[in-house]
Amino acid sequence: MRAGLAATALVVLGACEATNQVADTLARERAKSVVNSVVSQRFPGVNPAPVTDCIIDAASAREIIQIAGASVSGVTPETAQQVITIAQRPEAVQCIARNSLTLWGG
Repeated sequence: MRAGLAATALVVLGACEATNQVADTLARERAKSVVNSVVSQRFPGVNPAPVTDCIIDAASAREIIQIAGASVSGVTPETAQQVITIAQRPEAVQCIARNSLTLWGG
């Protein structure tokens, strides 16, 4: 009986992990679309993809979810400011600097 309960618990935990991974991936993709929009508006002519990746990687899970929400409700000035604030974090700045060759399409 205990072995059956343990096996069931492992299956449930595995399913939860898979569900969490799908939710995380979906939120990150939604957030990326918002960040791409903000970067494109604030920095015309710059390839937004490398900047977006750096900003998403520097954001917390909570921030990603908040930003992802703007893909449904629309980008507000507060959302744009949140993206810019994250972009100014040391890890984001360093990432953007490393990727700077691709920013101008090079």
